[in-house]
Amino acid sequence: MTDKHDEFGLNAYFDAGRKAAQIPSGDLMARVLADAKAQQMANVPAPAAQPGLFASLWAAIGGWPTAAGMVTATLVGIWIGISPPAPLEQITAEVLGDTDDAYLVDLLPAFGDDFVEG
Repeated sequence: MTDKHDEFGLNAYFDAGRKAAQIPSGDLMARVLADAKAQQMANVPAPAAQPGLFASLWAAIGGWPTAAGMVTATLVGIWIGISPPAPLEQITAEVLGDTDDAYLVDLLPAFGDDFVEG
Protein backbone atom coordinates (compact mmCIF):
# COMPACT_ATOMS: atom_id res chain seq x y z
CA MET A 1 0.00 0.00 0.00
CA THR A 2 1.77 3.06 -1.27
CA ASP A 3 -1.28 5.35 -1.37
CA LYS A 4 -2.37 6.53 2.07
CA HIS A 5 -5.90 7.28 0.80
CA ASP A 6 -6.41 3.76 -0.53
CA GLU A 7 -6.76 1.90 2.76
CA PHE A 8 -9.09 -0.79 1.35
CA GLY A 9 -7.19 -1.35 -1.95
CA LEU A 10 -10.08 -0.27 -4.17
CA ASN A 11 -8.19 2.09 -6.47
CA ALA A 12 -7.30 -0.74 -8.83
CA TYR A 13 -10.98 -1.58 -9.26
CA PHE A 14 -11.92 2.07 -9.82
CA ASP A 15 -9.20 2.45 -12.45
CA ALA A 16 -10.43 -0.66 -14.26
CA GLY A 17 -13.99 0.71 -14.17
CA ARG A 18 -12.87 4.04 -15.64
CA LYS A 19 -11.07 2.28 -18.52
CA ALA A 20 -14.11 0.15 -19.34
CA ALA A 21 -16.59 3.07 -19.38
CA GLN A 22 -19.09 2.77 -22.20
CA ILE A 23 -20.14 5.73 -24.26
CA PRO A 24 -23.93 5.92 -24.82
CA SER A 25 -25.14 5.49 -28.38
CA GLY A 26 -26.25 8.40 -30.51
CA ASP A 27 -29.81 7.03 -30.59
CA LEU A 28 -30.00 6.98 -26.78
CA MET A 29 -28.65 10.52 -26.53
CA ALA A 30 -31.16 11.75 -29.14
CA ARG A 31 -34.06 10.18 -27.18
CA VAL A 32 -32.82 11.65 -23.87
CA LEU A 33 -32.49 15.12 -25.41
CA ALA A 34 -35.95 14.83 -27.02
CA ASP A 35 -37.48 13.90 -23.64
CA ALA A 36 -35.67 16.80 -21.97
CA LYS A 37 -36.94 19.22 -24.62
CA ALA A 38 -40.50 17.94 -24.17
CA GLN A 39 -40.26 18.42 -20.38
CA GLN A 40 -38.90 21.93 -20.80
CA MET A 41 -41.72 22.89 -23.13
CA ALA A 42 -44.35 21.38 -20.80
CA ASN A 43 -43.06 23.39 -17.82
CA VAL A 44 -43.05 26.82 -19.49
CA PRO A 45 -45.32 29.05 -17.38
CA ALA A 46 -47.96 31.18 -19.05
CA PRO A 47 -47.09 34.89 -19.19
CA ALA A 48 -48.47 36.76 -16.20
CA ALA A 49 -51.07 39.44 -16.77
CA GLN A 50 -49.81 43.00 -16.31
CA PRO A 51 -51.37 44.77 -13.31
CA GLY A 52 -53.58 47.76 -13.98
CA LEU A 53 -52.95 51.38 -13.02
CA PHE A 54 -54.72 51.17 -9.65
CA ALA A 55 -52.90 47.95 -8.72
CA SER A 56 -49.56 49.51 -9.66
CA LEU A 57 -50.24 52.61 -7.54
CA TRP A 58 -51.47 50.46 -4.67
CA ALA A 59 -48.25 48.42 -4.76
CA ALA A 60 -46.14 51.59 -5.06
CA ILE A 61 -47.50 53.09 -1.83
CA GLY A 62 -47.10 49.82 0.06
CA GLY A 63 -50.57 48.30 0.16
CA TRP A 64 -52.92 48.11 3.16
CA PRO A 65 -50.42 48.82 5.97
CA THR A 66 -49.27 52.08 4.40
CA ALA A 67 -52.79 53.15 3.42
CA ALA A 68 -54.02 52.52 6.98
CA GLY A 69 -51.22 54.68 8.38
CA MET A 70 -51.95 57.50 5.93
CA VAL A 71 -55.68 57.42 6.68
CA THR A 72 -54.99 57.48 10.42
CA ALA A 73 -52.59 60.43 10.09
CA THR A 74 -55.12 62.30 7.93
CA LEU A 75 -57.95 61.79 10.40
CA VAL A 76 -55.79 62.83 13.36
CA GLY A 77 -54.72 65.95 11.46
CA ILE A 78 -58.32 66.87 10.70
CA TRP A 79 -59.31 66.21 14.32
CA ILE A 80 -56.50 68.38 15.70
CA GLY A 81 -57.29 71.07 13.12
CA ILE A 82 -60.97 71.25 14.06
CA SER A 83 -60.59 70.91 17.83
CA PRO A 84 -57.02 71.74 18.88
CA PRO A 85 -55.94 71.20 22.49
CA ALA A 86 -55.46 74.30 24.68
CA PRO A 87 -51.61 74.22 24.74
CA LEU A 88 -51.57 73.96 20.97
CA GLU A 89 -53.76 77.05 20.64
CA GLN A 90 -51.29 79.01 22.78
CA ILE A 91 -48.30 77.85 20.72
CA THR A 92 -50.11 78.72 17.50
CA ALA A 93 -50.91 82.18 18.78
CA GLU A 94 -47.27 82.78 19.72
CA VAL A 95 -45.99 81.56 16.37
CA LEU A 96 -48.43 83.68 14.41
CA GLY A 97 -47.71 86.76 16.55
CA ASP A 98 -51.13 87.18 18.12
CA THR A 99 -49.77 87.62 21.67
CA ASP A 100 -48.11 90.51 23.42
CA ASP A 101 -45.15 88.35 24.50
CA ALA A 102 -43.87 87.89 20.97
CA TYR A 103 -41.27 90.49 20.07
CA LEU A 104 -38.41 90.79 17.63
CA VAL A 105 -34.88 90.44 18.90
CA ASP A 106 -32.15 92.10 16.86
CA LEU A 107 -29.35 89.55 16.87
CA LEU A 108 -26.91 91.82 15.00
CA PRO A 109 -27.56 95.31 16.43
CA ALA A 110 -24.43 96.90 14.96
CA PHE A 111 -24.60 95.30 11.52
CA GLY A 112 -25.80 98.47 9.78
CA ASP A 113 -23.12 100.59 11.43
CA ASP A 114 -20.43 98.86 9.38
CA PHE A 115 -21.78 100.35 6.17
CA VAL A 116 -22.14 103.88 7.57
CA GLU A 117 -18.59 104.26 8.88
CA GLY A 118 -15.95 105.39 6.45
